[in-house]
Amino acid sequence: MDVETNGESTSNRPNENNSSNETGFRKFRSFRIPVKVGEEYDVKIEAMSKRGDAGVAKIEGMVIFVANTKEGDEVKIKITRVGMGYAIADVVQQ
Repeated sequence: MDVETNGESTSNRPNENNSSNETGFRKFRSFRIPVKVGEEYDVKIEAMSKRGDAGVAKIEGMVIFVANTKEGDEVKIKITRVGMGYAIADVVQQ
């Protein structure tokens, strides 16, 4: 929907031909990763993964998948991989 003013055409649609910072893309929140590859932690397995092949622990809200564990286990783990919002770990000591 264009509106003419003094012979000039302007648009009243937001972000059209607009040089502001709003691009229409979702803005991502920064997420602090509380674990690092190679670090060891003592955790309690809170649940099982949906596939049932790994236990799930959390460190400061970050999901950690731990193979060969079950719900209720208290284990020492070593982080082997960190992804976006999750990590994978191996059991060091049960």
